[in-house]
Amino acid sequence: MGGKTQLGEFLRTRRSQLRPADVGVPTYGERRRVPGLRREELALLAGVSASYYTRLEQGQSLSASPEVLDAIAGALRLDESERRYLHDLARVDRQRPRGRRPAPERVPEETRQFLDVLGDVPALVLGRRTDVLAWNRLGHALFAGHLDFTAPDQPGRRPNMARLLFLDGHVRDLYADWQSKARAMVGNLRLVAARHPEDAALHALLGELSAKSGEFASMWADHRVRACAMAGYEMRHPLVGPLTVIQQTMSSGRGPAVVVATTEADSPSRAALALLAQATGERATPEAAPQATPEATRKAAPEAVPEAAGEGAARAGRD
Repeated sequence: MGGKTQLGEFLRTRRSQLRPADVGVPTYGERRRVPGLRREELALLAGVSASYYTRLEQGQSLSASPEVLDAIAGALRLDESERRYLHDLARVDRQRPRGRRPAPERVPEETRQFLDVLGDVPALVLGRRTDVLAWNRLGHALFAGHLDFTAPDQPGRRPNMARLLFLDGHVRDLYADWQSKARAMVGNLRLVAARHPEDAALHALLGELSAKSGEFASMWADHRVRACAMAGYEMRHPLVGPLTVIQQTMSSGRGPAVVVATTEADSPSRAALALLAQATGERATPEAAPQATPEATRKAAPEAVPEAAGEGAARAGRD
């Protein structure tokens, strides 16, 4: 995970994933020994010398200017998130930060107030390492109802959504398309790791996941980056059955982010959330959960209503 080689690894991986036909490079029918573009072909597209680009990939040059990086990003067909990631990696190579373990992240009071008013919408507050810093009852019930609700209040016990997604069978089974959710998580973690190269705890998490999950290690080696701002997922909840949610991440760029899960109005998914709210002791407002018809209820959770109610009675007492 060292910053000394990250830039070169990223360039090599993305170059190998770009086919000559994608960028109009003629091959004249020749057989190629390596996948993707050759170094000299990428250098020509970026307008830099092949020897300079080679030194950049090999970690022997730490002086790439923003203009050169932008030219390489254009040649690699990087999107805006990937371009920023490339600049972050170059900055890491130049500064060579020393790892340190930062203080535990905290939830600002304003964010807690925001969480409170989202009582009828599943919501959680995530730190940059995807630690759950806080969640409301419906967020807890939707994303990790099998865990202790008070766990985020204790820094040493805070659930970590990346760890849960790869290593916890309950959370893994929540997603019908687990691969899509997992790739989004890994892509976002790559952005964060480049932005915070000094965060020893973050890199320890990445090392743990790479060691314990072959799937994480494979996705991490792919060097795909992705900003997770909004995405739709089909979830399979053990209490209320299938539902489709839009997970949206709201962040000012400073401090933790708030992740909310919304559903389409008058849909079986909205009715399923209403059932989940009842099962966890939440009072769903008409605006958040419109009155569910018997037909919508049956579609949302054909066999889960009695079980949900029983679970809610037994349990009643946060990305």
